[in-house]
Amino acid sequence: MATTYSISDLAREFDLTTRAIRFYEDMGLLQPERSGPGGRNRVYSHRDRTRLKLTLRAKRLGLSLTEAKDLIDMYDSPRDTGPQLQKFLVVLDAHKRELEAQMAEILANLDEVKAHEKEARSLLTKQGDKAVKPIKVLKALKASAA
Repeated sequence: MATTYSISDLAREFDLTTRAIRFYEDMGLLQPERSGPGGRNRVYSHRDRTRLKLTLRAKRLGLSLTEAKDLIDMYDSPRDTGPQLQKFLVVLDAHKRELEAQMAEILANLDEVKAHEKEARSLLTKQGDKAVKPIKVLKALKASAA
């Protein structure tokens, strides 16, 4: 008999809430069988477990759930993996470019913080042991930003 999993089994294994698993189900990523009175119990297959694992991996990579679903759905028909791999490369390339743009923005922001830090230290040095008045620091920061 094939291995099956309850929603609690998957939640425990992947450190998720049952609500998160139901959300992935609502998104069409998982398709459990139903059992029990009124079909209240979800019974997940090995395929569902694998799809959940791939979904979480895609999420860690920063892909949207829609992108994850598109990619995972492609693997349901493993006759020709070429188109699947090409689609995956396109998605990864777009995501990589987005991350690189975010990194450039963060690095620019960090450079600006360092410049302000240097300016503040310079003002402190010029003041010697005297306390730097906050208004002078703000004026200096505004001047360096202009």
